[in-house]
Amino acid sequence: MDVLDQSILVVGLGRSGMSVARWLAKEGGRVTLSEVKAETEIDKASVEDMRRLDVTLETGGHREETFLSADLIILSPGVPLDMPLLRAAKEKGIPILGEMELAAQQVTAPIVAVTGTNGKSTATAFLGAMVEKAGLKGFVGGNIGTPLSDFVASREQTDVVVVEVSSFQLDTMENFSPSIALVLNVSPDHLDRYPSYEAYVQSKLRIFRNQGRGDVAIINDDDVVLSDFVPSGEALVLRYGVEKRKNRHAFIEGKRIIAALPGGGTQPFDLERCALPGRHNWENLMGAVLAGLALKVEPSVIQETMDGFRGLPHRLELVARIEGVDFYNDSKATNVEAAARSVASFDRPVVLIAGGRHKGADYAPLVKVAKGRVKKAVLLGESKHLLAQAFEKTIPFCMADTMAEAVPQAFAAARPEEVVLLAPACSSFDMFLDYAERGVAFREAVKGLGHER
Repeated sequence: MDVLDQSILVVGLGRSGMSVARWLAKEGGRVTLSEVKAETEIDKASVEDMRRLDVTLETGGHREETFLSADLIILSPGVPLDMPLLRAAKEKGIPILGEMELAAQQVTAPIVAVTGTNGKSTATAFLGAMVEKAGLKGFVGGNIGTPLSDFVASREQTDVVVVEVSSFQLDTMENFSPSIALVLNVSPDHLDRYPSYEAYVQSKLRIFRNQGRGDVAIINDDDVVLSDFVPSGEALVLRYGVEKRKNRHAFIEGKRIIAALPGGGTQPFDLERCALPGRHNWENLMGAVLAGLALKVEPSVIQETMDGFRGLPHRLELVARIEGVDFYNDSKATNVEAAARSVASFDRPVVLIAGGRHKGADYAPLVKVAKGRVKKAVLLGESKHLLAQAFEKTIPFCMADTMAEAVPQAFAAARPEEVVLLAPACSSFDMFLDYAERGVAFREAVKGLGHER
């Protein structure tokens, strides 16, 4: 990419911002990184890394002159698109791109892109494991793990690129066109960021926007948003759902996924040895199976991947069994729909730990699923009083100030063969750096219980 001597502004010193700044600086661009946080709030190693590459750091707020004098502006995913400075730059004709949009323009291998409100990290990791088991050289990253810019900067050649794509990344996509696009589900999330639920939905559907003949669009036909959606391009559309229906290319029959591409034979995939708990994981696997078949991965390899895949940390992760009580960490259940799916995964009584930073969604769907399943809830974080209002008269609850308090309270309410489940239904940013730190705090609190009540 020819960026030699161009003045490039990267907005946001997150993981993606750091990655793209590093890449473009090495390519000869004159890179400035603008961050609202003060330098004292930023990881020291990150600051030193940028300065080693002669990246100019502007911290403690954005500067108008920097925005309006740039030749190109690159946005990190968390940067709000309605910033007045971005509007002014756009009016001046300065190109504004997202990190993944820019990086994807340099990728020559087929791109498999996965999005959805819930389950996209697990599906992406599963596809990565499948590609590896098939003997293909692949990159797995994007919104999960390694930013795509790091891959492009490495100049590695691969057979396939598998990326998780968030709605924030899709917001800045103009020409992004994956060979295979998979949307797992769409439900209310990030309503603290989007002006409406419809705006969030349209963000997710942008993944299909530039697909054409020869590309593949994979859609969850059971999802209320996606079932009626028809991509506007000429991509091959593959639909899946739990029940067998006309025009579905995958469905569940007993404990098997039955899948078939147009013009191909029917392929059964056994779920008996699948370690991923919950029917929602089986649904997401259907989409991943269709993606694997579209990549021409042998069915036997897909089956081997299903048999051996153990999922990701903080996603319905079994942490411990103490006195017959199973402790599950689903810290990644950061929205109401994810928490409801998590609760519905169990056919035995659940003591639920929930709460965090409120994201604008109604908790009623969680209460509906919890009724008859959750025997008690332990609520914490900024949203605990909102959750208490939702649970009142339906689910017994108590409150805690910390995870170290919440876990013993939940354990005291549980009995042998029951479940203590962390499924927050909220983001973690009120008390923790991210969902992973929250999950680690849960693990540590469980570890601290020992084996005595």
